[in-house]
Amino acid sequence: MSALSLGSWRTFERIDRDEGLAVMEAARESGITFLDDARYDDETKTAPMASGYSEVVFGELFARSGYERADTVVANKLWWEFWPKERAAEEVDGSLERMGFDYLDIIYSSTLPDDLPLEEVVDSIGGLLDSGRARHWAIVNWPGETLERAGDLCEVAGVPQPCAAQLPYNLLRRDWVEGPEMRRALDRTGASVVASAVLAGGALTGKYAQGEAGRLTADARGGAVLRAASEPAEALRVLAIEWDSDPAALAIAFALARPAVASVLFGATRPEQVVQNCAAVQLLDRLDDSQLERLVSIGKSEH
Repeated sequence: MSALSLGSWRTFERIDRDEGLAVMEAARESGITFLDDARYDDETKTAPMASGYSEVVFGELFARSGYERADTVVANKLWWEFWPKERAAEEVDGSLERMGFDYLDIIYSSTLPDDLPLEEVVDSIGGLLDSGRARHWAIVNWPGETLERAGDLCEVAGVPQPCAAQLPYNLLRRDWVEGPEMRRALDRTGASVVASAVLAGGALTGKYAQGEAGRLTADARGGAVLRAASEPAEALRVLAIEWDSDPAALAIAFALARPAVASVLFGATRPEQVVQNCAAVQLLDRLDDSQLERLVSIGKSEH
């Protein structure tokens, strides 16, 4: 898979179709071969269905984008939202139908309902893989202990180990990936990290400090993130000037530089954002060890 992956969370159904196509084409032209989709409830109040219109839009844009299906890694989420009334196979079938796809390369299992046994999760995912609905599986935001237990159950049941763990990882929040439980789980399963929230909701870019409006400032948690990000964002700004880069690329380069990380997930509503974020790959190539040490040290005293 590519070092960067393009997500579609709260993006494509909120912008003009041609704008969405421009974003996806920019990703293809930039060498991104890993695309992440998800079903979620309509928030625009304009969609023709209550849930899953995001998948319809993704499928339509993919068909127009020039991406070759066989050469593209496409992921989607398994939410277990209506379990046990709706089993895993039924949920994935619905997603595939809305996307217009025959299979998924990766099916991510999101966090689990309290009454859903992990043994049944592993068994259901094994069925998805055996049926060809998905070729690999991964997890989203599971605790390290749960992932490690799943690894043990997979070994017993003969189900392939999860290939990836999508986890929040940024200069402000490193515990999801660097905590001892998750490190053991990643070692146990062999899963790589797909880093999400690498910009901390945009706080690490410094744009909110410059007065831009955004969703992050809407609640108390957003305010706390902004306060925590103020010094790291300023440090990124200084390095960006010194290294002829930008804070977003530096924040992405931090995650990419970590050994456990295989890909960094981001969303975009403009093709310019795709190009800007992809600059992180070239930036990482030209940073020496001392520069990387400076980058990694930003915000580390907070942990």
